[in-house]
Amino acid sequence: MNNIDSYYQKRSDIYNHVKNANTYEKIALAFLMACFTGIMAQIAIPLPFTPVPITFQTFAVLIAGLFLGKKYGLLSQIFYVGLGLVIPWYSGMVGGLSVLLGSTCGYFIGFIICAYFVGYISEKYPESRNFRKMTVVLLIANFVTIYVPGLLGLYAAFLFGKGVSLSLVQVLTMGLVPFIIGDIIKVLAGSSISKILLPKNE
Repeated sequence: MNNIDSYYQKRSDIYNHVKNANTYEKIALAFLMACFTGIMAQIAIPLPFTPVPITFQTFAVLIAGLFLGKKYGLLSQIFYVGLGLVIPWYSGMVGGLSVLLGSTCGYFIGFIICAYFVGYISEKYPESRNFRKMTVVLLIANFVTIYVPGLLGLYAAFLFGKGVSLSLVQVLTMGLVPFIIGDIIKVLAGSSISKILLPKNE
């Protein structure tokens, strides 16, 4: 067996080990992915004109779906969001109900949807794990499943929390535009990881 065949075999073995792990192991992996999301959330750049910071946690959300599949990728983000009520691992080392229901509430919902969506596509369509197709999948996951609820939540937080009705331009300026370039980089990184580490035929 040459080096490339050995690499493909090892990649397949690791993927199948995770896929065929027992329930307790998968729950443990989901918890570890939640911890990874919490760590990535601390790599953050606050912006003066919006309560939504630039963070790396969306990268962890995409990876959760790729490696854990729809069920346990979703569970990992439920762990992250739910345990953040008692563990201060949201961005900026904060936690609690007030943060969960604050300006970024919709993004937390989006994380859960995103992990499930990516996991569903990756599991059902193994051929999607190549770079080009996965880039499309992750772009949809990132900019639709995360940002649609995220922007709606941001608007609702200002409307009901501060009595301020934001315009569409204000919502997009505060909740989407500053993050586009960074998110595209994270999507490309996720697609590269998918191409390198995930088998395409099982």
